[in-house]
Parts: sequence; structure tokens; C-alpha cells
Amino acid sequence: MEIILLQDLTNLGHKDDVIKVRNGYGRNYLIPQGFAILATESAKKMHAENMRQRAHKELKKRTDAQAIAAKLGAVEIKIGAKTSTTGKIFGSVNTIQIAEALIEKGFEVDRKNITMSEDAIKEIGTFKATVKIYKDIKAEISFEVYSE
Repeated sequence: MEIILLQDLTNLGHKDDVIKVRNGYGRNYLIPQGFAILATESAKKMHAENMRQRAHKELKKRTDAQAIAAKLGAVEIKIGAKTSTTGKIFGSVNTIQIAEALIEKGFEVDRKNITMSEDAIKEIGTFKATVKIYKDIKAEISFEVYSE
């Protein structure tokens, strides 16, 4: 029996895979639980059309993300922090402050998608951070921490 998976299943396959399973397993478990649908000719045609449309949308999102990554690579951010006389920051600079600085520059970035080269930045200087834009597309930005 051929089925089309509607979601990822461990040891069976990923979403939208067309696989062969035993009749009883497909008819009694996968289809009633909503994990799969029967792969009839019409279902296969619809599946192929959906995959084609999804690939088109994926390509558009990927090109948009690459354009944003190119723009982000050229942006330099300056973050002000209160410091002591030795150059140590009171507190630390984190991803929230980087995200706020990017929003001021016109880039809508979630702070959870930002990873810094160091865990906590506690001194003045220039540092690097990586911004995940889309799946595997990332942009590296540099930012400067200065004394206010």
C-alpha cells in the first residue's frame, strides 16, 4: 500500500514522502490517526502540484533572505553601555540590545535568532554576532560597544 505522510514519523519518513507500508499498518493505524493519506492517482497529482508550489514559495523566501543577509553584512551597530574607569561594563551586552539596535536600523530581527561570538560581553570593543535569517541563511554582523 502506498501512502503520503502528512507529518514526520520516526523510523518511517518525513512529511510529504510517498512510501510503501503494509496494508494493515496503513489502513488501521496511519490513516485513521491522521498521519497519512492513501496515495491514489488524484492524491499523487495534488501532492506533486503542492510540492511544485511550495518549491516556488521556498525559492522566493530564500532569495529574499539572501538579499537581507547581504544588507545586514554591511550594517555596523554601536551599542552604548555604562562603564567603569577601567573599561568594564556594568552588567553586560546581550542579544536584546543587538536586536533593538537592528530594529532602529530598519531590520526586524527576533533576538532568539541572534547568537554572539561570546556568551556575555562585559567590556568595550568590537565584537561579532550571527543572525539567522532563514533556515540555513545566516549573516554575520559586527557591533561596537562604547562607553556612554
